[in-house]
Amino acid sequence: MEESTEKDPSVGTAADYSTREAEQNQESIELTLEARVEALLFASAHPVTVGQLANALQVSSRNVKQALETLEEQILTRGIRMQTHRAGYQLTTAANAAPEIERLLNLEESSSLSRAALEALAIIAYQQPVTRPLIDSIRGVNSDSVLRTLLRHGLIEESGRSMSPGRPILYSTTAEFLQHFGLGDIKGLPPLDPDLLSEIAQSTEVVIEEA
Repeated sequence: MEESTEKDPSVGTAADYSTREAEQNQESIELTLEARVEALLFASAHPVTVGQLANALQVSSRNVKQALETLEEQILTRGIRMQTHRAGYQLTTAANAAPEIERLLNLEESSSLSRAALEALAIIAYQQPVTRPLIDSIRGVNSDSVLRTLLRHGLIEESGRSMSPGRPILYSTTAEFLQHFGLGDIKGLPPLDPDLLSEIAQSTEVVIEEA
């Protein structure tokens, strides 16, 4: 007697029904505002402002700000973090998960910045926005080369021009800078020596023009 090779139609039907039922159950779950904000931040490749989120979600900016604060607290026990750059928000991986991420993605060890580049980067980070002449005066040497290096690595960016004579370019740190050093925002930088900060502040241009 030959065995039938036809599949029991009830098996496929049951499996299809189970899949559809699971999908329907997922669709029926009402997402909180925090969850919707998280989805938008996850989908965006760049920092998103409160206004952009409010427009996409069709809610008030006040509600978005509250949702962002709640979300930031909720994810502290997870592998992602909220990062703030200027007026924009984005999600990044937790800094202490970097070793595992590097192994997963087979990332090559990145080259270290030179001492000169780190000096210039520190000045920019603490005094931004800042011009190259001011960086030069603090370091005592020309900083053209190190600024090009920092720009190439995406750690700094041109953020406007000073209104001082010659209208030199102003430099500021980027979102990539925050990610590289595991900072949620620029306020996460360690405190600077008060005497050094006072010395730098005396040389800072006050009037600037945004890019």
